[in-house]
Amino acid sequence: MVRMDKSELLNHVRNHLDAKAGKLQSLIHETRMSNNDTKSSMGDKYETGREMLQQEINHLQLQLNEILRQCESLKGITDKPSAEAGRGTLVQTGQGWFYIAVSLGEIRFQEHKIFVISAESPLAMAMLGKKQGDQFSVNGISHRLLSVI
Repeated sequence: MVRMDKSELLNHVRNHLDAKAGKLQSLIHETRMSNNDTKSSMGDKYETGREMLQQEINHLQLQLNEILRQCESLKGITDKPSAEAGRGTLVQTGQGWFYIAVSLGEIRFQEHKIFVISAESPLAMAMLGKKQGDQFSVNGISHRLLSVI
């Protein structure tokens, strides 16, 4: 059986989200700077361009707000082992590893591919409360929990 350090995994997920937030903040800053550059340009002709830049800033800000919400959500997750699947558990099925935390997607950790999924996702909801050896079904496909950490 593979052993993974959940505290290291939790830190890895936090660092991944922090890096995404930093990139988004940088993009917002750069886009604001280019928006300021167009303000000194030739007037109404560039109004559409400025509006498009503002829409891009708004879109990036929404993404950043979601990342910050996910970072806040991680604060409630512990690295304590668990006997049943739920928020903060690392679950192995025949289809791979799943960390029930936030909606982040696929990451690499300790040479394993792990899918970081939200506790509200259909897959996580189907696993909720299940223990090692239990079966569950999602979209008509049967799965078995090989391990719950």
